[in-house]
Amino acid sequence: MNENSPPPQLQKRSLSLYGHRTSIALEPEFWQVVESIARSQNLALAAFIARLDRHRPPEQTLASLLRLTALRFALRQPPTSAKGHDIPVPPLPSP
Repeated sequence: MNENSPPPQLQKRSLSLYGHRTSIALEPEFWQVVESIARSQNLALAAFIARLDRHRPPEQTLASLLRLTALRFALRQPPTSAKGHDIPVPPLPSP
């Protein structure tokens, strides 16, 4: 991101966790991945987030947990082009 780039736009979602309303703000791309993971587990979004939240360390924010979950999921998937084709990824060099 350069100095002239606009800041990423956050999408705020409200949901109920444990009977309490809460709001979470994430970039749209993270919401897409989180929703995809929830669907793949046949869970409603709130149920999936609640499942993750039960194991969240108290010092970690829920938004951070969701971003890291999305990142871990995405790193396990083959990258795809805008046309949906797998992109070959060379192996990482050894340290």
